[in-house]
Amino acid sequence: GNADYRTDDYQSFNGFYSNLSNYNFLETSSAKDPALANFAAISKIMKVYDFQALVDNYGNVPYTDAFQAPVVLSPKYDKAEAIYDDLLKQLDASITMIKASASATNPGSSDIVFQGNMDNWKKFANTLKLRIAIRQSNLSAKQAALKSAVNATLAEGYLDENVQAAANPGYSNSDANGGQESPFWRINGFDQNGNATSNNAYYRANAYAVNKLKSFNDPRVDRFYLVIPNGQFAGQIRGNVFGDLNSLQNANTSAFGPGLLKSAGMDAILLSSSEALFLQAEAANSGMIPGSAQTFYEKGITASFVATGVANAATAAVAYYTQDMANVSWASSTNKQQAIVTQKWFALNGYSNLEAYNEYRRTGFPNDIPRSVASGALGTTQPFRILYPTSEYQTNAANVKAEGTVDRFATKIFWAK
Repeated sequence: GNADYRTDDYQSFNGFYSNLSNYNFLETSSAKDPALANFAAISKIMKVYDFQALVDNYGNVPYTDAFQAPVVLSPKYDKAEAIYDDLLKQLDASITMIKASASATNPGSSDIVFQGNMDNWKKFANTLKLRIAIRQSNLSAKQAALKSAVNATLAEGYLDENVQAAANPGYSNSDANGGQESPFWRINGFDQNGNATSNNAYYRANAYAVNKLKSFNDPRVDRFYLVIPNGQFAGQIRGNVFGDLNSLQNANTSAFGPGLLKSAGMDAILLSSSEALFLQAEAANSGMIPGSAQTFYEKGITASFVATGVANAATAAVAYYTQDMANVSWASSTNKQQAIVTQKWFALNGYSNLEAYNEYRRTGFPNDIPRSVASGALGTTQPFRILYPTSEYQTNAANVKAEGTVDRFATKIFWAK
């Protein structure tokens, strides 16, 4: 709780590269056969999804040298901004491939995200383009080029309240084949016999988030967090203060709520309707795309209410976002970006913490997130990144060391505020 983390904490580096090597194999093997163009395009899109996450976590990472083994066993690191520039090109290429591949094999049921609906893959690719463009919105010199890139594919549309990117190969309440439950449920919820996982017991509600939701009269609070079932605080939602060494026992704090832990067969969210709509809200607000920023914003809130299972979600959302309250109602919010990112932060709660962290580092919103209260807490700010993994210092030492000293409080990702 005090930002004193090491090179092996919060690691996703090797997991992403392992995943990427599979997509790279699929892309290179599909590229040889025009009939498999849709598979190649999907691979390209998923590679962008993973590489953006790597850049957002680590900054400079291996890119052009990746997947070159056995020719290249020590891949050099590419500049983060150059990778981002190429990711936009890869997304354009994937959209072009799909449009030119009307006679190619449809992936059908082997596509566990859109079941072969290639128009939806184009929308996903286009939404990733928007995310990459908006992430760089602090770089004033690139604004014209980014707006041009976004508008070049505007007609493809975006993910919205009707279509989100979510994977489901047929998750079920089963431990067969190493576990067939939805990953979020399996990691943070329960095994097939209903026993809580270690994460379910370990992670408790954060007092800041609980109190912020309550202060906004937000009905998602008991969807994100479990009402304490019994004991002296039965019926309440309670969280711990970050870094408090005297934090409350589990029986007196809230676990993951039913709006996050839905079922063993729940979808695995890649990019939600809500996130997509908030991206469009910010893009419309800054003039990057046409449309009403307020409409996108309110739809983004509604989509989150629907996704978390708030009762009478559409009506409840209207009642919520028409309150005379900054960062809730559009009209009451003097800083529209702050309102958009604050509401996105709520909507990403639980299942997309990395994306919430990305947006916090990009914008500084929410601007009242407290630091750890632990007496030995490091730094005077929130950390700006995680560290390269020990495995890189062991197996790719020359290249990772060429990146110099990486300081979690000083070495910012190129797009950070």
